[in-house]
Amino acid sequence: MIKLNKDNWKREPFSFVADCVERHDKNPIENGLTKFIGLDNIDSSSLSINNTGEIENGTTFSKTFQSGDVLFGKRRPYLRKVAIANFSGICSGDILVFRAREKNILCDLLPLYVSSEGFIQYAISTSAGSLSPRTKWRDLAKYEISLPPFEEQKQIVDLFKSIETTIKQVGEQEKHLKKFWKKLIDEFVSDVPRFGSLLKDKSLKNVNYCDVTEKLMRRIDPLTYGIERIVAGENLESEDFKIRTWQKVGEGYLGPAFHVLFKAGDILYGSRRTYLRKVSFADFDGVCANTTYVIKANESILLQGLLKHIMLSERFTQYSIGVSKGSTNPYINWKDLDNFSFQIPDTKTQKEIVKVLDDIFEIVEQLKQQKTTLNNLKQKLLNEILN
Repeated sequence: MIKLNKDNWKREPFSFVADCVERHDKNPIENGLTKFIGLDNIDSSSLSINNTGEIENGTTFSKTFQSGDVLFGKRRPYLRKVAIANFSGICSGDILVFRAREKNILCDLLPLYVSSEGFIQYAISTSAGSLSPRTKWRDLAKYEISLPPFEEQKQIVDLFKSIETTIKQVGEQEKHLKKFWKKLIDEFVSDVPRFGSLLKDKSLKNVNYCDVTEKLMRRIDPLTYGIERIVAGENLESEDFKIRTWQKVGEGYLGPAFHVLFKAGDILYGSRRTYLRKVSFADFDGVCANTTYVIKANESILLQGLLKHIMLSERFTQYSIGVSKGSTNPYINWKDLDNFSFQIPDTKTQKEIVKVLDDIFEIVEQLKQQKTTLNNLKQKLLNEILN
């Protein structure tokens, strides 16, 4: 364990170690920028950027950032959206761009402070607005940190880099297995379906999406119905069936838009920016907005457990993108999905396929949990050292 002498640390405002960059570029493509980052592109409690948008596909964003900058979601800071940029691009106005003042702090230490519990709680406490609370730079600039001398800064950075290396190794295993899982799905939902020996000599039935699915619109008042959890679009993660975050009814209630009941076993699908591949399989009851579709399969023809995998296939995603409307915030109507066609075997074979896909996804989930455990260790050390 590293040895630190906190008696030598100095109390400084956050503005002593970071600048908040507010530069905008109205012609990003002409200036060599190709990618943009929105809040949806930053995963909660992760310093990595796992997906991006292409500027050429349309965006209203103009705020610029550089590789090495720290991106912090100022809207609903309780979501803990912090990331280190590994490229230069443009981002949402709801993202604050922090740049290290290198004469005072090592660049690699700045994101650790921003990720610390003290900083997050301070950001939450300085947020204003009931429906979509936001914090401001002028408030965050006043947050006080304990700043060690450079020699101890380096020790802290090295410690967390070693933990991060282990996290990345587990992440690579997860990534490779997930890639294999996606390959199996894409081969199954192809013009010529394949799935090892399970489809050999099987008769396949061609179906349209509208014939085997139903959108459920159970409108309720969550307060009187006894529902405790609200799931917004931002609570659904890309290519992840599990709903990992939510908000509580009555605690910062998001309003009457969130009145669609979903139940455990339902599929939730984000109808906006479908390229984000937000397909979730609910394991609790809750409410969502009508922009999140609640879906049930006709299980006499198509198993619900298989439908969720089909909806993450490349063919389904590209179809949904193709029928989406709007350039800056593309969306689909439920009827837009009617004519998506695919082939399925009998339900007995479907069960076998679902078991294979679910088993692989379960191992992916175990690796994800390992990462969570390591991240929790990292956060605990972070809070002990920097708070």
